[in-house]
Amino acid sequence: QVQLVESGGGLVQPGSSLRLSCAASGFTAGYYAIGWFRQAPGKEREGVSCTKSSDGSTYSADSVNGRFTFSRDIGKNTVYLQMNSLKPEDTGVYYCATDCSVLADLGSFLAFGSWGQGTQVTVSS
Repeated sequence: QVQLVESGGGLVQPGSSLRLSCAASGFTAGYYAIGWFRQAPGKEREGVSCTKSSDGSTYSADSVNGRFTFSRDIGKNTVYLQMNSLKPEDTGVYYCATDCSVLADLGSFLAFGSWGQGTQVTVSS
């Protein structure tokens, strides 16, 4: 059974860092494109990043480019989202998902596979 479990969210002050984890089970995460998405209260879900399985390259949303980075631990079958210089507008529920894709011209992120249950990130002073 394919399962994704996010963790690592919390309440932090602006300028702080957090590392989110997405533990995969039932499949090998390294073989799939893994994306991170977030949804702020009252807003639509938006894509944060999408990492290809083929070469590990990552496409990030403009709003997080240079602040968020993606990594994998193949041995732990876990992917991570390192978030630095957090801003209040980064607040939301963060999800990981498999089989992500990006429409670069539109800046749109999609995911066609499984989703985790999400972890809350709140950035507030």
